[in-house]
Amino acid sequence: MKADPAVQRRLLDLAEADADLNRVNHRRRTLPELEEIGQAEREVQARRDELVVAQTAFGDLDRENKRLENEIEQVRARERRDREMMTSGASAKQVEDLEHELQTLARRQGILEEELLEVMEQREASETNVTKSQEAVTAAEERLAEVRSRRDAALAELETAESRRRAERDLIVKSLPEGLAALYERVRQQRGIGAGPLQGSRCGACRIELDRTALAELRDAAADDVVRCEECGAILVRETGR
Repeated sequence: MKADPAVQRRLLDLAEADADLNRVNHRRRTLPELEEIGQAEREVQARRDELVVAQTAFGDLDRENKRLENEIEQVRARERRDREMMTSGASAKQVEDLEHELQTLARRQGILEEELLEVMEQREASETNVTKSQEAVTAAEERLAEVRSRRDAALAELETAESRRRAERDLIVKSLPEGLAALYERVRQQRGIGAGPLQGSRCGACRIELDRTALAELRDAAADDVVRCEECGAILVRETGR
């Protein structure tokens, strides 16, 4: 295949555009925000799990608090009933029994009130823990949203750079002979790099020094011959083409 040396030099512009696009894709895959998002998501989940545990503990204590309050109210209701019975013409034996029961109820009420006080203190501490856990969840979610926002901004910037560079690439491809462009694309798909400059005795695509035989063949080739690196297969753009 033959192509004007000036046209061949455009392959280096095309290779540079492809290298830039590869860097954009690499940057997109390796944004530091992606790792930060993973960490932030795990943090949010951990804080939410802690909140569930705190809410469960508070719910248990709240139910126990209500149970004790109901039981104390039942004891008080029983006490009121017994006192009403004592003043409503009860016999001496009934009064004695009622007095004994009132003593028992008083002791029971005292025990329940002590238990209630303890549960109320635990419930208050648990409620504080729930509040702190909710605040921790909110803070973690805000952190996640902030990192996602930075990721989206970085991706938008990369998208703009990619669109601009791809448009420039398309113009370069359109300026090339169809056969030369097709060869470049085929080599790029197979080898990763479609073209590179011959830098002294080194291929600019694979960075490998060419042997004397290959260099002699390159020197003997016409200026408009499209030559390739024997090591990597990339199209070699020679100094003689400049």
